[in-house]
Amino acid sequence: MTLVEAFAGGIVWAMQPTLFHLAFPVSDIAQTKEFYGTGLGCEVGRENANSVILNLYGHQLVAHLTHEPLMPQRGVYPRHFGLVFSAIEDWEGVLERSQRQGLKFYQQPKQRFVGSPLEHCTFFLEDPFYNLLEFKFYRYSSAVFGEVGFSQIGDRVS
Repeated sequence: MTLVEAFAGGIVWAMQPTLFHLAFPVSDIAQTKEFYGTGLGCEVGRENANSVILNLYGHQLVAHLTHEPLMPQRGVYPRHFGLVFSAIEDWEGVLERSQRQGLKFYQQPKQRFVGSPLEHCTFFLEDPFYNLLEFKFYRYSSAVFGEVGFSQIGDRVS
């Protein structure tokens, strides 16, 4: 099925694997490569004096240099990004690497919603530019996009 046929048939999801792209601000390209490349293990792609492309588990991150002041957030909401792993071993691997590399934890590893269909493991890192990254693993894959009968999302009190 071609993309044109998919749109004509009302299908909006791609039939091939789709990559996520995220652009985010940094104030130093060398520090970016150290944190994301050496620290997290991202493959470093194309770069120039103002930007660098990073491969985070097959997804494209683009760090763009800014001269505007970067400020720490007050908590993880509303802005952070990261990965949801489908295997606990992968989540544990990133956790162990982050600890071994001495990356800055914004929130230590913990479990949320224990005993419910939303149960998951999570931790947050903070890069040198105050960008927050969350890494999590859901015990039940149905919670990634489903379990709509539950209203809990994160730890924020509404």
